[in-house]
Amino acid sequence: MPFTAVLPKSTAKSKIDLIQFQGGEIHFVDAAPDMHQASVELAAEVGGYFMDQFTYAERATDWRGNNNIAESLFRQMEREPHPIPSVIVMSAGTGGTSATLGRYIRYKGFNSELVVVDPENSVFFDSFQTGDRTLTRPCSSRIEGIGRPRVEKSFLADVINRMIQVPDAASIATMLWLDDRIRRRAGPSTGTNLWGALQIAQEMEAAGRSGSIVTILCDDGNRYLDTYYDPEWVMENFGETTSYDAILAGYH
Repeated sequence: MPFTAVLPKSTAKSKIDLIQFQGGEIHFVDAAPDMHQASVELAAEVGGYFMDQFTYAERATDWRGNNNIAESLFRQMEREPHPIPSVIVMSAGTGGTSATLGRYIRYKGFNSELVVVDPENSVFFDSFQTGDRTLTRPCSSRIEGIGRPRVEKSFLADVINRMIQVPDAASIATMLWLDDRIRRRAGPSTGTNLWGALQIAQEMEAAGRSGSIVTILCDDGNRYLDTYYDPEWVMENFGETTSYDAILAGYH
């Protein structure tokens, strides 16, 4: 069955190569705000079906259990000193993962706080702060895979306790810091998650609170060797990250 992926021109080449390797075709748009309408028009043009992940992601899994990401997370924590996380930190792309985590926490009655981190040029943070779901932005998030120019239907603000807006340069610096510290090469959205988790850890330490903080390594950094792991590309697209490097150097 023919498959066409509608992608911004800025999508990492390795992701494009994987789609094409599986026999998929690519339809490029200039930026993320153009993706939805282009997909609708393309589906109508070829007599196809638009699999709208941004609308239906929050219902794609059974959030009550059945081996969803939330159930897996809590199962992995069962043998830890603090098995019920104090805080779970997650970024939002479609909104589906944060919706599953938030619903599962409430369904099980866990006393875990869900903190969603958001990159620059994304409307999720502002929408959460204001309650306005009609907000839009004319530009794309620079952290590939997360952040959206409009509030997607799968983004469920009422299951989120708090949001943190993370500077893009901090996401990149944290991604590189992780690789340096544990030789685990992750992508930029993992950097966003981890920066948020580190801020929460600082707050808990200052308040004398103990407990576990959980986040997700959600993307493989090997997909970004020619972009986010290229110092020249980072300088051109994000500028210096040195101020965040200095902060991260103080973490042990």
